[in-house]
Amino acid sequence: MRLNAFVVTTVATCAMMVHTQLLSAQSNDVSPKLKPGFDINALDRDVDPCVNFYHYACGTWLNRNPVPPDKAIYGRSSELIERNRTILRDILEKSSAAGDNRGANEQKIGDYYASCIDESAIEKKGIVPLRAELERVAAVNSNDSLPPLLAHLSLIGVNAFFGFGVQQDAKDSTQQIATVAQGGLGLPERDFYFREDAKSGEIRRQYVQHTQKMFQLFGEKPEEATIHAQTIMRIETALATGSLDNVSRRDPNKLYHKMGVKELQALSPAFEWSRFLQEIGLGQISNLNVAEPDYVQAMQKLIVHTSLADLKVYLRWRVISAQPQYMPKGIDDEAFDFYNRILNGQKEQQARWKRCVNAVDADLGDALGQAYVERAFGAEAKERTLGMVNALEKALEADIVDLPWMTQATKGQALIKLHKITNKIGYPDNWRDYSALKIVRGDAMGNSLRSNEFESRRQLGKIGRPVDPREWFYSAPTVDAYYYPPQNNINFMAGILQPPFYESGLDDAVNFGAIGVVIGHELTHGFDDEGRQYDAEGNLRDWWASDDEKAFKERTDCEVQEYNGFTVAGGEHVNGELTLGENTADNGGLRIAFAALMNDLTSQPERARSRVKGFTPEQRFFLGYGQIWCTNATDQALRLQVQTNPHSPAEFRVNGAVSNFDQFQKAFGCKTGQPMVRANACRVW
Repeated sequence: MRLNAFVVTTVATCAMMVHTQLLSAQSNDVSPKLKPGFDINALDRDVDPCVNFYHYACGTWLNRNPVPPDKAIYGRSSELIERNRTILRDILEKSSAAGDNRGANEQKIGDYYASCIDESAIEKKGIVPLRAELERVAAVNSNDSLPPLLAHLSLIGVNAFFGFGVQQDAKDSTQQIATVAQGGLGLPERDFYFREDAKSGEIRRQYVQHTQKMFQLFGEKPEEATIHAQTIMRIETALATGSLDNVSRRDPNKLYHKMGVKELQALSPAFEWSRFLQEIGLGQISNLNVAEPDYVQAMQKLIVHTSLADLKVYLRWRVISAQPQYMPKGIDDEAFDFYNRILNGQKEQQARWKRCVNAVDADLGDALGQAYVERAFGAEAKERTLGMVNALEKALEADIVDLPWMTQATKGQALIKLHKITNKIGYPDNWRDYSALKIVRGDAMGNSLRSNEFESRRQLGKIGRPVDPREWFYSAPTVDAYYYPPQNNINFMAGILQPPFYESGLDDAVNFGAIGVVIGHELTHGFDDEGRQYDAEGNLRDWWASDDEKAFKERTDCEVQEYNGFTVAGGEHVNGELTLGENTADNGGLRIAFAALMNDLTSQPERARSRVKGFTPEQRFFLGYGQIWCTNATDQALRLQVQTNPHSPAEFRVNGAVSNFDQFQKAFGCKTGQPMVRANACRVW
């Protein structure tokens, strides 16, 4: 499944989460064995936990696990991702080698994988698989030709000028509407075009060099490619001028501007929106959401003041940069060089089979996920996960009831919302039907483009129809979990329901510290600065008393200031506003999970006093939390993360949360003045 960026406008994810054991060892299990969730050998006992808890919990692991050359970030969750990917590889290799008796899904995933991994065939075809798309661009002879071309490009997954898709109506959560949003940039986000520091300027120069090289690889002469590369930077900078930054895009109210098609047309008269909608199959709609009206006006100015020849250069660039994985090695390597080596510090390209497994998962996620679940996920996992979710929900309910800063009226609304949260565990009840998707063995590029169009049309087909709350936005093998505000639900994919997040052989203290905090994190997202703006039914509605809103803002401002103070290599600061939702969820999840553990131990006093490997239950809880985040990363990846990612780097997710929590300080005997004891501790939930 390829997730359309505009299908979900607000998905609060926690990179790498959830719990429950699955993946029982089988006699034919080809996957690497996972290390235990709590690893005593990962500790660095030379570090005082009250000085730097993250390095105490992870120090030896960090020293023994440098970033592999084919990665930019490597952590405990990476071990799990690699295990899952090995299982998927085995499924795909068997599917691709099977004979004529394969089922429909087995044929599709097997032939897609076989086509992707056949580099010699891709090399032999050269750029021919994109020739038809490039000819479409070349045939544009006036601005009137732009709407049908952009409709086609949008369907096949080429993001040019703007993004178009479907979203749940933020103020009528039962319905789905079309949405237009900013897009079409080659750099990670809008501020990359405007930052004035030396490193940002260098990245822009390297991006221009990258576009120049790509144009040459597609047959342009060096002098022509040089001019075209400058054109790309000029056009993308103009588009970035009208774009919202990442922090602004976290506010759902700034992304909701429902208007009629005629109103949209008035924002950009130079682009015929009715023709675009007709070509994309939505000529009947009368209104839609325009996420960023200023961006549409910036696009209007660009079209009016830019020659058709230059607009076609930009459109050609969007086509040739969209699918490098299915192009000859020189093109693929050049894309890797900029986006992975320069931006992320990754030294080597991943093995082809890994990238092709990822591609099948992206485009045929439910077909592959169904095979994965049949092999690797049991019913017991669902039950164990739900049991822990229930325990965390009870702890959050008690937390809300006891909050000293919230009035009773708002508490009542918060409890209604909490009680209406639904839980989806493991995999969907109904798997997606891919019968209309044609996968042809030997046609790697065609398979990808047809998959994109299949998914685009499936998504657009939802417009005007009621929301299906049973739908999943990520595939079952994904190592992640998320809370989705417009549906008020938490989602835990099967891929993450295993060590190091949960392990049946470990005591509850570690499991509550690992998967328990993850569950608490996702529940807290319903009440972070973004999620709190949605009511129990998933509608964007203000249900807070003004005094409570003010008190909430004071507490989140504390977190913003705290995390603003953290820096990564090179002195780049964490953006406390960008990461606020995730930081609030980390802090809240830690407290809620600890409370749930204490409730669990109350009925078992002998376990409450037990020591395992010399650690009390409270200490094991915090070590379980710290060790799920053991992570090494390149300097480039950390810099990119703090500029673009709503999650703080791993070290600050751990130290930031525990330093605010008095129960951590009691567990390890920390004293006032030590780094893990914040003088002005932050607390929201």
